[in-house]
Amino acid sequence: MTNHSSSPSADTPRDASRPGTLWIDFDLLDRQIIDLAGNKLGKVDDIELVTGADGRLTVSDLLVGQSALGRRIGGWVGRCMHGIAERLRPEQDPPPLRIPFEHVTQIDSEITVGLRAELFPTPPLESWLRDKLIGRIPGARDESQ
Repeated sequence: MTNHSSSPSADTPRDASRPGTLWIDFDLLDRQIIDLAGNKLGKVDDIELVTGADGRLTVSDLLVGQSALGRRIGGWVGRCMHGIAERLRPEQDPPPLRIPFEHVTQIDSEITVGLRAELFPTPPLESWLRDKLIGRIPGARDESQ
């Protein structure tokens, strides 16, 4: 699968002779990732590429999380996002959530993976917001807890 770093436009149509060609920023980045049951896993914040034996780049992993997005954005805003992600995680220099590309079953307006959402950890920002902010709102907690 070949990957390109630029978006398709009216001037650069997709090459129909190369079926399997992905436009990274059009087909993958910022797309919602869902499991087979429709549960949301997050959005594709970045990707990891590997060079194959033939010298072609292929997508190896979809990266999800504030840390991956911060690194992709770069600059002051990106460093802030990455710093916040580091502070919300218990380990030093937290790795982003990695979803191996081999588990992608469909790429459409959403990216479907053949894995269950329960297999992935809760994103640190979501956990922090649930525990520190939403959990303190009267009536926000489930009464069975």
